[in-house]
Amino acid sequence: MSIYDNSAKGSLKSSQYVVQPGETLYAIAWQAGIDFRHLARLNNINEPFQIFPGQVISLQSSKDKGSDNGTKKQVVTSGIGNAINNKKTIANENSGEYRKTQQDRKVLITKEKDPFPTKVRQWRYPSKGNIIEKYSTKENGNKGLDFGGKMGDPIIAAADGKVVYSGGALRGYGNLVIVKHNNDYLSAYAHNRSINVKEQDWVKAGQVIAEMGDSGTDSVKLHFEIRHRGRSVNPLKYLPRR
Repeated sequence: MSIYDNSAKGSLKSSQYVVQPGETLYAIAWQAGIDFRHLARLNNINEPFQIFPGQVISLQSSKDKGSDNGTKKQVVTSGIGNAINNKKTIANENSGEYRKTQQDRKVLITKEKDPFPTKVRQWRYPSKGNIIEKYSTKENGNKGLDFGGKMGDPIIAAADGKVVYSGGALRGYGNLVIVKHNNDYLSAYAHNRSINVKEQDWVKAGQVIAEMGDSGTDSVKLHFEIRHRGRSVNPLKYLPRR
C-alpha cells in the first residue's frame, strides 16, 4: 500500500507501509495522523529519523499505546535483568571508572540538548488572503484553513521552526511544506506554485517559504494546517484575531 494511492488526507491506515523514494518519516506520520515521535519509537528509529526506500514501517494509532507500553516494559525488565546478572558492573559502581562513565554521560546529555523551544511564542497568519474555508470536525471535513488569493502570492512561515518536508509526494496536498516548531507542533502549507525552502532549513516567523498556487487542487489557494502531536487542530484557536 502506498501513500500515492490515498487521495484523502490522513487516510493512511494500514498496519505497515513500505517507504517510497523521497519520503520522510515526518511525511508518513503526517499522512497517517500519527505523532512522528511515536512512529519513530515504534520502529526503533533514532534522530535524525532517517529512513530508506523499501524499508517497512509499522504504523499504529497514537491512541493505541498497548504495544508501545509493552515494548517499554520489556526494555525496562531486560535492563534490570542485565544489571542484576552483571556482577562486574555492580562491583565497580563506586570505582573511579564508574564515576568517570557517569560524568561522560552527563556531558553527552548536555551536548544533545533539544534545539527547539518548549512553546511556540507566537503564531502568524500564513497568508494575507481571506479565509475561504474553515476548519471542520466532521470526518471528511477540512482539517485546516483554506486561504484564497492570486497565483504567486507569498506564503509565510506561521512561526519559527525547521523544514522537515518540502516536496510534492503526498497526494492531495500538491507542493507541500511542513515546518516543525517544537516537539509538539507542526504546520503545513499546501498547493503551492513553488517552494522557496528545502528540508533541514531553519525558518523565521514571517519568512516567505513558498508562493500560492493550485498544485494538487482545482483552484488557487493555500491549505494551512496546524497539528499537535500528529492530530489536526483548529488553527483559529492559535492565530491572533484579524
